[in-house]
Amino acid sequence: MQERVYNFSAGPAVLPLPVLEEAQRDLVALPGVGISVLEISHRSKTFQMIIDEAEANLRKLMNIPDNYKVLFLQGGASLQFGMLPMNLLPAGKSADYIVTGTWSKKAMSEAKTQGNVRCVWNGSETNFDHLPTPEELQANLDPNAAYAYYTSNETIQGVQFPTEPEVGEVPLICDASSEFMYKPLDISKYGCIYACAQKNCGPAGVTIVIMREDLVNASPDNLVSVLSYKKMSDAGSMLNTPPCFAIYVFLLVTEWMLKTVGGIDKMYELNKRKAALLYDVIDQSNGFYVGHARKECRSLMNVPFRTANAELEQKFLEEAKNEGLISLGGHRSVGGFRASIYNAMPLEGVQKLADFMEDFHRRND
Repeated sequence: MQERVYNFSAGPAVLPLPVLEEAQRDLVALPGVGISVLEISHRSKTFQMIIDEAEANLRKLMNIPDNYKVLFLQGGASLQFGMLPMNLLPAGKSADYIVTGTWSKKAMSEAKTQGNVRCVWNGSETNFDHLPTPEELQANLDPNAAYAYYTSNETIQGVQFPTEPEVGEVPLICDASSEFMYKPLDISKYGCIYACAQKNCGPAGVTIVIMREDLVNASPDNLVSVLSYKKMSDAGSMLNTPPCFAIYVFLLVTEWMLKTVGGIDKMYELNKRKAALLYDVIDQSNGFYVGHARKECRSLMNVPFRTANAELEQKFLEEAKNEGLISLGGHRSVGGFRASIYNAMPLEGVQKLADFMEDFHRRND
């Protein structure tokens, strides 16, 4: 087997090595079952145990209250962009959207196909390099909105809300795809929080939705069944065949977080240490490296930056790849580089990148 490199891709992204090894070891035949997890029926007792344990682990890790449902859906975050207003935006009401980057912008655009949407803040004028102040939001929020929507971490621009925006009694909806399970949260502050797994907690294929029961039950009766939160909840996420393998790997990730990492508090401390390594290099480079996001709203998950001399960027990427540091190219809308340092990226991988950045600076300043 070729030696593994450090994968800084924004998604599908790095997975914990122990998770990959366990999935590999048991891929041909699950212990005590005799067939692969790729082959078992979603109606079997074995898979019911897998999905039940995945939910139980998630509830333990995130301290999810009993009046919240956990759903394992398909279609990624992109389906949620439309599914949320289908279920939660009735005629005669509007929804508030906080647009802080590419993904919240896309979410608002999709929501407009389903109903009345208001943009209460938009950071596009500065290419989404910062977040709104509480005062800016309070001046524009509708206290009668059906819900208020935000993306807690913008993968492309690298801006991240340090705390939830205050929206009063309006249900708060959060796309947490690129930071899910990165730190403790008070779930009771949310009407719904969801995440596609392939960025921070599993492989592509499954989307985890945590939604308050009253919102689940608000789904209109005339929706197609697989687009109804209520019908999917009533069926235990198995109205149709779920993404069985992706849920199985998500289970392994939750076990890794509980048993190896030691829980979400420990995960958060590690994530802060990793991000500090890179931001310290950027801040101490005397302008050789320039971060995209303003310091007060920098992401702990995605670190976009560039060199002041754009001619050096291809050289940086080629030399980094030779050092086993891959997928560091920035998104075309921001340019430069982007290091995605999700939960599963080990500290030693981030340290190696930081050391490389310092060495590259010395040799090219």
